[in-house]
Amino acid sequence: MTSQAADEPETVAASRRSKLTREREQEFFDTVLEQVRECGYDSVTMEGVAASTRCSKSTLYRQWRTKPQFVAAALRSGRKVRFEGIDTGSLAEDLRQVARASAQWGQKDTKLLSALGHAITQDPDLQKALREALVDPEICALQCILRRGVERGEVSADHPALPYVPAQMFGVMRARPVLEGEDADPEYLVRFVEAAVLPTLGLT
Repeated sequence: MTSQAADEPETVAASRRSKLTREREQEFFDTVLEQVRECGYDSVTMEGVAASTRCSKSTLYRQWRTKPQFVAAALRSGRKVRFEGIDTGSLAEDLRQVARASAQWGQKDTKLLSALGHAITQDPDLQKALREALVDPEICALQCILRRGVERGEVSADHPALPYVPAQMFGVMRARPVLEGEDADPEYLVRFVEAAVLPTLGLT
């Protein structure tokens, strides 16, 4: 990639981006994230993604210029709020539902977080994209669930354990594969909620 390509007007870059359909762009994003999960961030190359998606390397460089920019864009494209819509009217049951929802996507996200571990300490934009895609939306949704429990009077607003519930939920998903060599499946996470989270909050 030349310095001329890096310095070209934003309107030209935008025009080039517009030539890709949304479906084709998502194919690139899905491919690069899957390769990061399976091979590790350092092993993924623009050339490898180009070969896997049957496009020219120059096409990818025109769109995203560098691998970190490409991966960051892919992360942002997949932003989803998995806990959205969980509202059973009971904080304890909401947290059980969070556990079940977490297990459905936790394995893929845990692999992605592990694969990006060192890279995100070196690239602030990549770290920001990871938080925007995988961390912040879920923490925000979980905090809303906890806030509704407070509003219903199920737990006091100043309960000292409330700020640590997100760390408990996300921490156990990341820790079990390391400690026990197994993924945190729905049954495990529900048992964890019932044995560790609910008693801490004074719930049954």
